[in-house]
Amino acid sequence: MNTLKRAPWQADALLLLVTLLAAGGWIFSKEALAGMPPLLFIGTRFLLAGLMLTLFAWPALRRMPARRIRRGAFVGLLFSAAIAFWVLGLEHSTHLGESAFIHSLGILLVPIVARLLFGDRPPRTTWVALPVALIGFVFLSLNAGFSVEASQLFMVCSALCFALLINVNTRVVRNLPPLPFATLQLLVVGGVLTLLSLLTERETLNLSPTILGWFLASVLFASSLRFYVQIKAQSMTTPSHAAVILMLEAVWTALLAGWWFSETMTLLQLMGCGLIFTALLINRWYWVRQVLLRWIPH
Repeated sequence: MNTLKRAPWQADALLLLVTLLAAGGWIFSKEALAGMPPLLFIGTRFLLAGLMLTLFAWPALRRMPARRIRRGAFVGLLFSAAIAFWVLGLEHSTHLGESAFIHSLGILLVPIVARLLFGDRPPRTTWVALPVALIGFVFLSLNAGFSVEASQLFMVCSALCFALLINVNTRVVRNLPPLPFATLQLLVVGGVLTLLSLLTERETLNLSPTILGWFLASVLFASSLRFYVQIKAQSMTTPSHAAVILMLEAVWTALLAGWWFSETMTLLQLMGCGLIFTALLINRWYWVRQVLLRWIPH
């Protein structure tokens, strides 16, 4: 029997919760950045989240061989670059929904990076999806008056880094236990970016009760709880199936940003975001079809 058929409905529910927590993280983070430098915010956020997960992962971390710790730390460095570009893009972003859809291009770029660096052969759907996504990005650029904004560039760089990160994850840390590995990644990202902030950032820190509240929400819900639930959900289903549901993060982010920040989209933005999401569906069409067949009653 297909592993997808055996995957329980609880995995889908947990993955949907993960997408909502991740979308909420965009809102929490944008609010917190009003009073915190970006690298300090993301560094301390991940450091605290990693320390919280350490409470659950410590027994496994103690037994982990040094070579596995080195592998995890290396992947953590890649993660640091990806999340640093993300938070810089978020700081400059004037439209969270648009940024979320640009960032979701990382899913589409995974097989492209695999082809360029590791010689893997992408599915034919990738070559169909890629021009659709590029047209979508052009529409978003046209919305800014024939120019690419700083936030868009940062989000594209983050998407590229995440595509590389996913490829390296599948090769360098295969068969490693997920909870201690995720904890190690969070600690490395937190340590690296907090140190980088102390060395480079000179912005004023304004930890008002409101800013502190948003910061704690991003630590507790968008980092610790999100990663814990995601690890549990991914252990209950296949990676490709999980990726299909996780694509909804951009949709929830756009909806939440519209509700919380009263964001609206121009026709070009709607067309651009719609084309990018269509490209993601095309790229994952086999698994999208499997998910739909599973959800639709026969």
